[in-house]
Amino acid sequence: MIQQGEVSIGKRTPPKYDGQLRAFALRVPEAIYQASGILVFGRRIKSLVFSTDLCIIRNVNADAIIAVYPFTPQPVITQALLMAADIPVFAGVGGGLTQGPRVLNLAMNAENQGAFGIVLNAPTRDESIRAVNERVDIPIVVTVAHGNTDYAARIAAGADMFNVSAAAETPQIVREIRAQFPDFPIIATGGPTEESILRTIDAGANAITWTPPSNGEIFRDIMAAYREEKPHP
Repeated sequence: MIQQGEVSIGKRTPPKYDGQLRAFALRVPEAIYQASGILVFGRRIKSLVFSTDLCIIRNVNADAIIAVYPFTPQPVITQALLMAADIPVFAGVGGGLTQGPRVLNLAMNAENQGAFGIVLNAPTRDESIRAVNERVDIPIVVTVAHGNTDYAARIAAGADMFNVSAAAETPQIVREIRAQFPDFPIIATGGPTEESILRTIDAGANAITWTPPSNGEIFRDIMAAYREEKPHP
């Protein structure tokens, strides 16, 4: 059933439709909507869900997917993610365990398959960033894992955005980058709470990555209800 929007202080709340079967889905934290977002090919991206789980990807309201994983990237995985996703995918193409020409090949393949952007891991060498920048026309997102990063060199090599993933140090690093590069696009991990997300946004992040609960965690509550002969939560 469509719920009508309500007019409040000159601002209209948009109508919404959830249906019955898809009403049970993951929703990104509301605090993320305070971010400015990053315009990529005309789309404003504020929230990126960190997942390669197709079930999660098909049942979350994030603006995009950031699909990086701890193994050597494989085109067949990227293809599966792109075929299943109904929102843009930023695909991991290596830079840590996977180096050199293989990174370039994976990046070109991801672009040809339809990725919205590519993500390079923190250890990626500047020459690899430069090589990728010369061959692809989608955003190059370079991960920042610590404060001892030469941000200017990364940008000079061809980084289009930073993905700051530095645990508790993330807001501090975001603030440092923003002080040096006021207009450079920054994606950052927001942490587990609305407050930590807002701190990261206040530090200067334009978009936030959110780690959803796993299938196992979601199923735990559902199965607990079923065992008690209760309906689906």
